[in-house]
Amino acid sequence: MSTATRSLIGFLLVVAAAFYLLLDKLMERVERQYMEAVEETMVDTVNLLGALAEQSWIGNEHEFHSLGQMFIDAHQRDFEAKIYQVIKSEVKMNVYITDARGVVVFDSRQPSHVGQDYLAWRDVSLALQGEYGARSSRVVEENDDSSILYIAVPLRHEGEIVGSLTLIKPQDSVFAFRDETRKEILRNGTLALLGTGLAALLVSLWISRPIRKLTDYARAVHRGERVLRPKLATPEMRTLGNALEEMRESLEDRKYVESYVQTLTHEMKSPVAAIRGASELLQEGGKVPPDKQQQFLDNICIETDRLQKIIDRLLALSAIESQKALEDPSSLSLADLLVRVCNNLEPSLQAKGLHLEKDFSEDSSQRLKVCGEEFLLKTAIANLLQNAIDFSSRGSTIRVKLRQKNSEEGSQVVVLSIKNDGAEIPDYAMERVFERFYSLQHPDTGKKSSGLGLYFVREAAELHQGKTSLRNREDGKGVIAELMLPVE
Repeated sequence: MSTATRSLIGFLLVVAAAFYLLLDKLMERVERQYMEAVEETMVDTVNLLGALAEQSWIGNEHEFHSLGQMFIDAHQRDFEAKIYQVIKSEVKMNVYITDARGVVVFDSRQPSHVGQDYLAWRDVSLALQGEYGARSSRVVEENDDSSILYIAVPLRHEGEIVGSLTLIKPQDSVFAFRDETRKEILRNGTLALLGTGLAALLVSLWISRPIRKLTDYARAVHRGERVLRPKLATPEMRTLGNALEEMRESLEDRKYVESYVQTLTHEMKSPVAAIRGASELLQEGGKVPPDKQQQFLDNICIETDRLQKIIDRLLALSAIESQKALEDPSSLSLADLLVRVCNNLEPSLQAKGLHLEKDFSEDSSQRLKVCGEEFLLKTAIANLLQNAIDFSSRGSTIRVKLRQKNSEEGSQVVVLSIKNDGAEIPDYAMERVFERFYSLQHPDTGKKSSGLGLYFVREAAELHQGKTSLRNREDGKGVIAELMLPVE
């Protein structure tokens, strides 16, 4: 028996047990609820009848002829009332009245009981003491549905208790409503249980299907077949599938080469296609106007420069990924590096009409020094600032700040903070912005970059025993990037 089948059977058994316990308690509560509702109605009725009986009590004399006739007429009435699914066609209420000693003086159901002593009955004895009197008795002891409910109230004359009146109602009519409700609960509960079982079966098949796919995939890999990783819907299965794929690629020692080849191919497709299209049009010679020829030549230059940048970034990233430690560290002023980077990126700032605010003192070049490789840190700072430029709103301000502070570990660190005005990072991308080849669309062009810049920043920071972070501003108007490096 498979794990999925066992899980399904176990789940259904638990659900069935829970359903049975719930249904049992619910059935019990339904009966009690009906009994409580009936008793509440009988309390109102018995008090009305008690008030009526007290009007017939004068001194030690009493005459209940009109009360008796009322019950005779009520029992003889011909009617049919449909209460939901239950048909009611007769009155099933009676009363008996006792004097102050508990002796029956009136009985609408059994007149022959007049003169009998009912003082031993709980309803009578409590009512004659001025308390609420109620009892329930079965006609057939073994039959719960033969229960009869008795509700009694004291009868008073000039403030003295002169007798008691008990209202009698068989509960079989109430049980008809109870049984109908039980049938409805049982019917709906059974449908719910069947629906739950069907849903559990479908969920089990849905969950086990990707597991079977991954099993078949692993077996195919074991056989040495060249197979594609199966497409999986759930995040957990995708994670497991990714883990298996990563294990496979690591064992074959191909992942590193494949990722670079695939990325380089993907990134080069667009500029190569643009260059080819422009060159084919230029080959037509006189058919292309001079102004269009210049436009196509400009496009070729732009796309060529784009290709060069992609290649340079891949080479730089390849170099930094192969490093296990800094090869030629030296004492560097982070402030000086930052000034040079800002000057180099001035054309990019002006192209978008951006204003750059620098927040660090003149002596920062002497104080804020770190030990590192100039090329790596300069490239990392340039990537952070370029990223801020790309995602800034036109005409806005970028604020660059340098400061020294204590890290969480207690050591001194230099913090470079770059704050821009623009769009926030979506929640789904927050955990992935530093991943290799991951990029968001630029707001100006709608295109994505190579996704190598921030990854390079993270690698450079870790090589220098530092950290980098990217977070949304608290006011929701942009992003703050930080690079933290140990003080020399």
